[in-house]
Amino acid sequence: MGIYKIIILSFVLALNVDARPISYSGGSTVMLKSDNMSKSIYYHYSPTYKYSVGIENLEDKFFNKNKNYLRLTYLINRKNTDISQRNLYFQSGVLVDDADGFFYGIHGDWETRRWFSGFGYKDTKNTFGQDYTDQYIQLGVAPYVGDYGDLHTWIMIKTKKNSLTNTQSTYPELKFFKGPTLVKFGYSDKTEWDLHFMYRF
Repeated sequence: MGIYKIIILSFVLALNVDARPISYSGGSTVMLKSDNMSKSIYYHYSPTYKYSVGIENLEDKFFNKNKNYLRLTYLINRKNTDISQRNLYFQSGVLVDDADGFFYGIHGDWETRRWFSGFGYKDTKNTFGQDYTDQYIQLGVAPYVGDYGDLHTWIMIKTKKNSLTNTQSTYPELKFFKGPTLVKFGYSDKTEWDLHFMYRF
């Protein structure tokens, strides 16, 4: 593989914003998420590519209450090859008005320009008097391999489980991203719409 192809491939991989919960150094990110359990808006700033700090406003649909988290995400490990990238992240947050309420977890991914796999685990403590966990696994394939600047598309399968509802749901997802913008959505009769929008600047 020539040096120009390696540079272009690295740049395209770097644009996969779904696998980058930490932005480039000095970059900011806004995320909107919604599913059957909650909806949230989250802003973070990345002083370096190794970590980000931010604040999240979350409307908890299960408890019918709002909460605000101060959040930290840290890149534990990253491995790049000519054709793939692997990432492992630590995530955490603490309630603004109650330091006894917090969460922590890990999530990671491995991807090529054609294949994607990811997972996440989140343990939430003492939020409205409850402890619970969220976990998911994702697999995906790109129906075409786009060039730099193209609209990129992924067809995904996601399985997720929340200990509050004690239900597991598996459903299809579609993911689209171009430049700094990502849109992802899936649907299950158990979890309803799972929506995610992300923009970097």
